[in-house]
Parts: sequence; C-alpha cells; structure tokens
Amino acid sequence: MSKKLVKAIADMQEESALKQVNQMMADKVEPAVIMDDAMEAMEIVGQRFEDGTYFLPELMLAGEMMNQITEQVKPEMAKTPVTEPKGKILIGTVAGDIHDIGKNIVSFMLEVNRFEVLDLGVDVPPDKFLEAIREFKPQVVALSGFLTLAFDAMKETIEAIQGAGLRDEVKIMIGGGQVNEEINKYAGADAYGKDAMAGVTLAKKWIVAK
Repeated sequence: MSKKLVKAIADMQEESALKQVNQMMADKVEPAVIMDDAMEAMEIVGQRFEDGTYFLPELMLAGEMMNQITEQVKPEMAKTPVTEPKGKILIGTVAGDIHDIGKNIVSFMLEVNRFEVLDLGVDVPPDKFLEAIREFKPQVVALSGFLTLAFDAMKETIEAIQGAGLRDEVKIMIGGGQVNEEINKYAGADAYGKDAMAGVTLAKKWIVAK
C-alpha cells in the first residue's frame, strides 16, 4: 500500500494520495511510516524538477499535498506523552533558496521526537544563523537547500559560523535536494541527512553524545 502512496504523490494524484493516507491511518499504520513514504515521494518530485520534467506548479501541488498529509498525521503523532525537550535545534533554508517543503517535514519530525526547534524560514543569510546561534544556543544547526545553488550558500554559512568562533559549539547537518556525502564534505558540515528520519537520528546521536 505504501508504494502506492509514493507513486500517487510523485505523480500528482492528490485525491488518491489523501485517500490512501486516510486508509493507512484507519489501518493503524505508524505515522512515521506514512511520513517516510511521503518524503520518498518528494525526493522523486525533486529529481523530476531538477530534470526539467516538473516545474513550479508541480512543486506547489506537491507542497500542498505534504501540508495536508502532515495535518492528517500530526494528531496521531502528538499522542506521545509530553516530556522535557531533548535539546535545541536551529533550522533554516539557506540564502538564495525559498523551498521549505522538506525543511518543514524535518522540523515536524524533530518536534514530534521532542526536540525544541527554532525554524528561521527560507532564504536565510549567514548572519541570521549567527544571531540565532548566539541567542537560541542550539546544540545542532540544520541547513536545508533544495536547489544546487544552495551548496555554495551552505558552505558560506558554515564558514561564517567558523569565522564567528561558534563552530565548536554546534554540530551541523545539511539536507535536501541533491545533497550527498560529496556535498557534505564540500560544505564542511558534520553530516548530511538523506531524509527526515535520518535528521532525527543524527540529532539524537549528537545531543545524547554531548
């Protein structure tokens, strides 16, 4: 059933996708599984956008589907007993990039896993990250970017954090679009997350380690 959900989202079949989510929820499928399938679909959408198969309207529709799916899943995920936040995570889409679908899902999954998240939004310049690190004092900084032009912005942001003397205070993860290990090394981050759950896993490892 889940692979049908991936295909429905990736192929822009909004009605079918939402019906499948409803059925999965009725069948008591774990909300995290639903979100993983949705993220897999978004990776396909992102690839098609990069390839020139999809354009802005498809991205907008995919984003709307993700918002609706998140709203459906959120109440179930929120049933987890409330505990003290595990730690603080600062997240934002880097300068020059205005995509927030993946970032929003990562933020949501981190919050569900009881992290305190400060989301700076999109097109965030390095100095805004620096200001937030000083004030919010996160253990982890997550840099998001969907377009390939974001790679340089990630590198510049991390260099700014280094130059401000804050690099040793935080762990930095990057993610989104075509981010991989090669881009991780180029940008100077500590690690990259291939999906939302990978980001959660990194946060748990780093913050517990501290």
